[in-house]
Amino acid sequence: MNVLEIHDISKRFLLHPRQRLIARGSSEAAARHPEEFWALRDVSFQVRGGERVGIVGGNGAGKSTLLGIISGVIGPTAGRVERRGRLGALLTLGAGLHPDLTGRENVHLEASLLGFRRSDVMREFDSIVEFAGLEKFIDESVRTYSSGMVARLAFSVAIHVDPDILILDEVLSVGDQVFQRKCQAKIAELTDGEKTILFVSHQQEAVRALCPRAIWLHEGRIEMDGPTSEVLRAYSNSSISVDSIHGGSKDRAQLDEG
Repeated sequence: MNVLEIHDISKRFLLHPRQRLIARGSSEAAARHPEEFWALRDVSFQVRGGERVGIVGGNGAGKSTLLGIISGVIGPTAGRVERRGRLGALLTLGAGLHPDLTGRENVHLEASLLGFRRSDVMREFDSIVEFAGLEKFIDESVRTYSSGMVARLAFSVAIHVDPDILILDEVLSVGDQVFQRKCQAKIAELTDGEKTILFVSHQQEAVRALCPRAIWLHEGRIEMDGPTSEVLRAYSNSSISVDSIHGGSKDRAQLDEG
């Protein structure tokens, strides 16, 4: 049975030039009319329960935008998402944590946002804190945490809410090596339990090890969808893959939803 169905998803942003107008011939009138940027164009695919799907592509390909729409963080400009089951999303580790709340308060807040009941949070609380390695700091303000501590707490909450669908965006590229190994071990444990996983990473070996299927995005469209080894071979052999080391236009402009 499909747990995710993505139907003709498109997403438009508006590119706003910075205050300084540096292009020759530019004017204030032109600056008031922002350029459209389509992060996604007519993206459709299905994911069966228990599938592990890697999503690859260069910077600006639309990977994070796609995961944001699937998780409900942002809405599509067109198209729709059908999702079945509890979802846990790690789009940017710690992005949802409130800096003025303590670690303890953030555990309850994050878990509730992910659909966890208070009684479930209380039952899993000690395990969440232990996995994150924050026993001594759980009642301190998250504002005082290092980026690694924030990442550990966010990951621990997400994997302990027992999601049916787990969305991971570059989760293995943050934190120290010990934390990364714990992430890998926990993800492997979840896959043994037949969880559905969507995994974005520039680390091709990590995608290859975790995901039998991969989707290659380029300029907001699906370039290829199939067995991971075939998709990664095509992606690596294509000149398109050089985008991975160059920033996209989004890095040079402020994005607003259109």
